[in-house]
Amino acid sequence: MTPTTTAARDRDPQAPDSRPPLPVKLVIAGGFGVGKTTTVGSISEISPLTTEAAITEVAAGVDDLTHTPRKTTTTVAMDFGCITIDPTLKLYLFGTPGQERFGFMWDDIVEGAIGGLVIVDTRRLDDCYAAVDYFEHKRIPFVVAANAFDGRIEHDLTEVRWALDIADQVPLITFDARERGSVRDALLSVLELALRRAES
Repeated sequence: MTPTTTAARDRDPQAPDSRPPLPVKLVIAGGFGVGKTTTVGSISEISPLTTEAAITEVAAGVDDLTHTPRKTTTTVAMDFGCITIDPTLKLYLFGTPGQERFGFMWDDIVEGAIGGLVIVDTRRLDDCYAAVDYFEHKRIPFVVAANAFDGRIEHDLTEVRWALDIADQVPLITFDARERGSVRDALLSVLELALRRAES
């Protein structure tokens, strides 16, 4: 390629962009067994990195398995995956552990994130308070996503917003952690919120 051609490409807005996509960090948070690992696994373009450990008899006595009786493992550090949205943007997804005893890891996992997706299981809203409070306290833009277990949610979204005391400006959506397209739309809602916050 001649210098003239190179200079022409530099001036041509239609010329292909060889720069790597912009890396953006998002956090997937929520209580125990709400679908964080499933969410990352459904969308990641690489084999997700997980830190799953078997649920022991001792852990089963601490973690409520009433609504997740088939759950045999749990995240003890974090989940990690990534997805290229388009040639200019790549999302790096970090899933937090759900149990309170691993809460000391959250500050490190969340550092540098532009936003978060807080997943809730409407069958046990009590488990979601800590994640909502955390993002509110840190002033990190976040979207609350009710995971449709078995294709449905237990409560109307208005009731969920009231029960969790979620501010009106916080988006509240439903999604299915098992469905790639549904997860994509949920993550895009976080991106849109973070962009609006940045512009304001």
